Amino acid sequence: MTPASWRTSSHSGSNGGTCVEVATAGPAVAVRDSKHPDGPHLAFAARTWQTFTDQVKRGGRPQAVTPRPVRDH
Repeated sequence: MTPASWRTSSHSGSNGGTCVEVATAGPAVAVRDSKHPDGPHLAFAARTWQTFTDQVKRGGRPQAVTPRPVRDH
């Protein structure tokens, strides 16, 4: 999977790179550790990611999400 453009939250600030980065990857949203950009990443269905971020923005505790492997094609 090669997402077009990784980005971090505008709330990340200058905390020494301890962030996650996200990118759109086809029908999925990819997530990786900013300290290890060449390391493994997770991919979630766009709807699942939207639900997660909506819950976080509302201050709620997000429901557990079980990631599924995504294969490169």
